[in-house]
Amino acid sequence: QPQLVESGGGLVQPGGSLRLSCAASGFRVADYAIGWFRQAPGKEREGISCISTEGSTFYSNSVKGRFTISRDTAKKTVYLQMNSLNPADPALYVCAAQIRCLCAGAGCYEPPYGNWGQGTQVTVST
Repeated sequence: QPQLVESGGGLVQPGGSLRLSCAASGFRVADYAIGWFRQAPGKEREGISCISTEGSTFYSNSVKGRFTISRDTAKKTVYLQMNSLNPADPALYVCAAQIRCLCAGAGCYEPPYGNWGQGTQVTVST
């Protein structure tokens, strides 16, 4: 029943910005932690950000200071504002509804159970 749909990806120049959206249906956004993950070909999936049920936010060291996660419960949507994009950022970006954020140290971790979207592709190129 719960579904997540990502959007907002595309091609952007280095230093540019994108805002990704994670639209939820079938559940209240504030009842779940929502995490953002990314995966590039040949690389492990990386947890880059999470917002808890209480609204606390977390970021991996790789995106801290450049990305901002937020939510609009009325629109049932979680956003990821991405600024200062660089060639290390291209990947398929996926959101997941989780019981809680699993973030510590340098990054966030994939939940043992979660509802995942299909992802939206981000490309950084000149």
